[in-house]
Amino acid sequence: MAVQELVEIKFRLADGSDIGPNKYASSTTVASLKDKLIAQWPKDKDNGPRTTNDVKLINAGRILENSKTLGETRLPAIEVPGGVITMHVVVRPPVNDRNNDKLKDDSLKKGGCACTIL
Repeated sequence: MAVQELVEIKFRLADGSDIGPNKYASSTTVASLKDKLIAQWPKDKDNGPRTTNDVKLINAGRILENSKTLGETRLPAIEVPGGVITMHVVVRPPVNDRNNDKLKDDSLKKGGCACTIL
């Protein structure tokens, strides 16, 4: 039975704070890593991610793909025993429903009424 290689990773958030470091198996997928990150997200932070699609992990200038494992991403610190990898976390801001707002604005510009008639 092969010994699973562990990788130590910390996540750097946009405000400069960190989550971790924690150890993960090199067979862990990026999507699974994002799920674990979302579970550890500080509750006091505004606009936290809700799904893995809301999160982008960046390491060594590359956006990591959800389907890849940590071992497949060729992380630089894997080659340096005992090294901690810092991954930068980018969270997609919540999307407002701009289509509805745009429709209202367009109808007002065309002389329409944004009122409800009873």
